[in-house]
Amino acid sequence: MPDTGLPTRPLGTTGLTVTTLGYGAMSLDARFGRTVSQAEADEVLNLALDSGINFIDTSPDYGPSEEMVGRALAYRRNQFILATKAGCPVDVDPGQQGHVFTPRNITAAVEQSLRRLRTDYLDVVQFHGSPSQAVLAEHGAVEALQALQRAGKVRFIGVSGTIPNLSDQIGLGVFQVFQIPYSALQREHEGLITRARQAGGGTVIRGGVARGAPSQEKAWEIRRLPEVAEERPRALWETAALDDLMGGMSRMEFMLRFTLSHPDLDTTIIGTANPAHLRQNVEAARKGPLPADVLAEAKRRLDAAAAG
Repeated sequence: MPDTGLPTRPLGTTGLTVTTLGYGAMSLDARFGRTVSQAEADEVLNLALDSGINFIDTSPDYGPSEEMVGRALAYRRNQFILATKAGCPVDVDPGQQGHVFTPRNITAAVEQSLRRLRTDYLDVVQFHGSPSQAVLAEHGAVEALQALQRAGKVRFIGVSGTIPNLSDQIGLGVFQVFQIPYSALQREHEGLITRARQAGGGTVIRGGVARGAPSQEKAWEIRRLPEVAEERPRALWETAALDDLMGGMSRMEFMLRFTLSHPDLDTTIIGTANPAHLRQNVEAARKGPLPADVLAEAKRRLDAAAAG
């Protein structure tokens, strides 16, 4: 991979090396922003690779995202690490809702993803929706995904996990990758990221810029952070007076570099369909973590704001 200035880290013990900035293809689904054409997807996805990003995360749950990634990047398949999800309803009985962790549905999801993404293998498949240990055990979900791994269709297995199930997911000792939400405005999983890394897992951070909420006045009110329905990010940001710490940075740069400051992060996936925003994210990621004194003061202020 040519040196484009983006830092890289090992993805846990997988043997894969990932850029600290990854691309979240959820942004190609109209439900999470605006309607994106295939031509626009082609442009932004190829720009991501051309900028040095080598980790792309998608899911069957993200509308046309998998198909768009496949159409845009199948011809460059050996240039990036491809992650998707399982448990999304693909082959389920009528009336079943939410994620389904039966072997039939897991296998159908992987086969569908292979077709949509126009590839013979998936680098990482993660259970979606943070299933509990009991849910995973009920129908042998882990064993089903491991069978697909033995068949060569999946290289590494993981889970998109959150409190309260993440601790047990780490403790199972079967997952090689953990996708975990984290940002300056959502620090509940800060210690669990370290635990996942200590267990040998690769860490993929999502929500690292809080879905862009701090950068847009309107976004504070209409875009919740994932899994934290009661959180009020604007109040936390303003009480902590984080704008005083910008030092010429934009809010988005500050947020991204705060996330990149976590020592046990391997990559953080940021989604956008806007090429200009992608370039800005890449430039911020090239600068690396926040200065140590700025990070320490930001955490001190955020802790005080949360306690108050």
